[in-house]
Amino acid sequence: MKRVFYISDDLDDLELVEYELELSGISTPQIHVLSDNDAEVSSHHLHPVRSVMRNDVIHSTEIGAVIGVCAAVLVILAAYISGVTETTGWIPFIMLAIVILGFITWEGGLFGFQELHYQFRRFKRVLKSGKHVLMVDIEPSQEIMLANIIIAHDHLEPAGIGKSPPKWLISAHNQWHTMMHKMP
Repeated sequence: MKRVFYISDDLDDLELVEYELELSGISTPQIHVLSDNDAEVSSHHLHPVRSVMRNDVIHSTEIGAVIGVCAAVLVILAAYISGVTETTGWIPFIMLAIVILGFITWEGGLFGFQELHYQFRRFKRVLKSGKHVLMVDIEPSQEIMLANIIIAHDHLEPAGIGKSPPKWLISAHNQWHTMMHKMP
């Protein structure tokens, strides 16, 4: 799967595009609108990007974990090279390495709460100008259908492609969405 981005300043047109995409078989969890005005997006019955996914928490936590592992390895390596483990043992240094790994990973996540998702940073100026970004996660078999729908909407400006969430995650979201709408 891949994520396709389009820019528009017309929420009415985006609402129509989303409706046409859903009629064509693209599920609701595959379609999102990124905007600085989520209230207006919701009032048009569009699906805004959830605040958790708007931030870079997951990506920054992963980067923090990699840096934390490197720092933990350095602590263990420094303890080994210095020979201090022969007198004090390994336990204090292993504990220090675990604490450093956890702390740096945690700090990476906290940093991510303050940052826009790495795939959305390129749209900062667009969002500040009051425009909206339509994101559609599609499979290769859906590309022609998407192109046919987009051609009919001249308010949409292509804005590139990006990495889509895993297909299993979208499938799980589809199942959740279906289950929630079947409940009385």
